[in-house]
Amino acid sequence: MEFSDIARVKCFFSFIFTGNWVTYPCALVHLFDKVDDCPNEDTGMWIVRPSVHNDGTPNLAVIHINTVYHAAHLIPVYSPDFIPSDMKYFHSYDIFRSFYVNKYADHHAFEIAS
Repeated sequence: MEFSDIARVKCFFSFIFTGNWVTYPCALVHLFDKVDDCPNEDTGMWIVRPSVHNDGTPNLAVIHINTVYHAAHLIPVYSPDFIPSDMKYFHSYDIFRSFYVNKYADHHAFEIAS
């Protein structure tokens, strides 16, 4: 994964630059950091976590849609703690602290994340 970054899309939007009246489709993303310099020894998958600045605020970026290469399938890294019974699946990225990048999801993911 030396060549790609993992990010969570928070918002899609576009803007028009009035100098040339070109529309730029963009996304606001929350970047993820790799936990180690190599994949997990047991699973062969990279582990990532949401990136934050020194003050604890999320590391966000605005990117052009054309820079999005492939969807990533993330699996939470579970801890010994119980998962709240009222947790909804769409809260997973907010509740878990780190994730496996599942390179076994499909052929393309395997080629990219290997």
